[in-house]
Amino acid sequence: MTFKGATRRLAASFALVSTLLDYLMKRPFLFAFALFGGLLFLTAQTPKVRSVEQTLRASRWQKRVLLLAAPTAAQADFKHQKTLLAAAGPALAARDFLVLDVLYNQLTEADKQFLTRKFGIQPPQFAVVLIGKDGGVKQKSSQPIPPADLFGTVDQMPMRREEMRRTKPRQQ
Repeated sequence: MTFKGATRRLAASFALVSTLLDYLMKRPFLFAFALFGGLLFLTAQTPKVRSVEQTLRASRWQKRVLLLAAPTAAQADFKHQKTLLAAAGPALAARDFLVLDVLYNQLTEADKQFLTRKFGIQPPQFAVVLIGKDGGVKQKSSQPIPPADLFGTVDQMPMRREEMRRTKPRQQ
């Protein structure tokens, strides 16, 4: 596209926006509606930052949470655990897992205190915590946990057994 062509398109765009604004300014109701809609759109696009406690509370009775706590994403045990889980994606999804990466260098002081109080996790130690749908701690380790061990623990839970019974007829 030439400079002349780009200038024409830019001028046409400005003319369109100007006409639209002129139209809306003459109709206060439509202007207010468009402004409100634009604000809603912008607010919906802004991600809400939740605390660890809020995330866990929102996941209760919905997801099993696998909390991975580490000083940074570059920490060796954290990277190893992520590699182990990467190969188990479908099995994690089938068991309603939410993998929650909790990196100490990105946490608020309140989140760090919550982790210590609720799970006994002391930064900068690495920790894996399996939290059931009921919100209870089902397994905890300071070393990466193989997915087969996690699934073995989860598959023994009464709630998971009921889920498997309910989905079994659909799979046949």
